[in-house]
Amino acid sequence: MRIIRVNHLNTPRWAVLRDDDQYNIMFGDIYRLPADVDARPHRLDPAKMLPPVLPGKILAVGLNYKDHIKEMGHEEPTDPVLFLKPPSSLVGPGAAILMPPQSERVDHEAELAVVVKKKLRNATVEEAQAAIWGFTCLNDVTARDLQKKDGQWTRAKGFDTFCPIGPWIDTDYKEADQAILCRVNGEVRQKSTIGQRVWNSAQLLAFASSVMTLDPGDVLSTGTPGGIGPLQPNDQVEVEIEGLGSLRNTALKA
Repeated sequence: MRIIRVNHLNTPRWAVLRDDDQYNIMFGDIYRLPADVDARPHRLDPAKMLPPVLPGKILAVGLNYKDHIKEMGHEEPTDPVLFLKPPSSLVGPGAAILMPPQSERVDHEAELAVVVKKKLRNATVEEAQAAIWGFTCLNDVTARDLQKKDGQWTRAKGFDTFCPIGPWIDTDYKEADQAILCRVNGEVRQKSTIGQRVWNSAQLLAFASSVMTLDPGDVLSTGTPGGIGPLQPNDQVEVEIEGLGSLRNTALKA
């Protein structure tokens, strides 16, 4: 099932996306599947798609792909490196990434993100796996120069529009060793497979739940592969994950 959020009759609504590019409105508890769905189909306008989830918090993981660890000159961490992006950084498919005047280098970071469907606290890996609602694409946009200047990551990763996500949540997606790519203006910048991660999604969720309670709708982004690089104004950036979908956004000066 592919779950989207869409501006339906000027009201944000969750919906199930059909194979014929139409959607059916969801109602009730959207994290309980199978969900209650209106039988009436509606034609999808991609310009009206919104971020497919409204998380209370967005966790992300640094240094989780072996090639990225190497390019950054770090040792493989013994525990996952967690950080937070504010919900105010969230934007959906097709939205602009606004490059702030404070930064001279804004980078793309293609990532696979997981969304939880029920509360997790001190979960086992098996419990974490059972709590996965679905997967989506995410771009962990980063002001690289500010990250180095500050010595920590909050400002560099927290600007408004620095967390494009979507285009949908796929509740049937099964992670294995699928390809993950980032293209800028059609040129491949990042290319790897999610099997190159040090920790998989369930392992990361279990670890994160030992630190903080995870609630339904929370997002955990599972790291970026090697090949990170800068964006320029008017660049078209695309995160593609094999079998999951593609997330496209445009970089613009703020």
